[in-house]
Amino acid sequence: MTQAILDTLHDVMTSPWIYPALFALAMLDGFFPVVPAETSVITVGVFAASTGAPDLGLVIVVAALGAFAGDHVSYAIGRTAGSRLRGGRRSGKAFAWAERALAERGGLVLVVARYIPGGRTACTLTMGAVTYPRRSFALFDGVAAVSWALYSALIGYVGGAAFENDPVKGLLLGLGIALSITAVVEMVRHVRRRRTAGEPALAGPRD
Repeated sequence: MTQAILDTLHDVMTSPWIYPALFALAMLDGFFPVVPAETSVITVGVFAASTGAPDLGLVIVVAALGAFAGDHVSYAIGRTAGSRLRGGRRSGKAFAWAERALAERGGLVLVVARYIPGGRTACTLTMGAVTYPRRSFALFDGVAAVSWALYSALIGYVGGAAFENDPVKGLLLGLGIALSITAVVEMVRHVRRRRTAGEPALAGPRD
């Protein structure tokens, strides 16, 4: 059973269609976050190390371009539907926080949000809704997309290289590293959010 799965995955990974499929997944993940783009890139990285296919460099380029395109779609949605997204109590607070974060940290928020579950889409939508300058958005998003593609592909590649003769273990190691990093980022975000909530000067309205 395991060998049959590996054979199927190998056929998929060695197909030239893997590159457009990877681009599509990375793009869709920008505004439809349930798409497993990161898992897909990690999986491709594992096979790139253990079997030599597909080409790791091309995988990174394609994933980065797909992520960049998807973020711009999300930005456009936010810019078009900004007033509707602002409606409601909870979304209004979210936008107020996003505007403060952008004012204090600028486009670096977009780079950090890339590694927070659900943060990527929320941030790109918000930046569109508050009409953050498109040129600056593209600059920071380029950094975010490239760093994310490198991170995801290299995690898989390291796992595949460590277990070159056992792709299943390599895949599990790569996914384990990714989940561990995500958990650490979430813990840090939770601690910082609680600390910020306890500071009236930051939590209160601004002039």
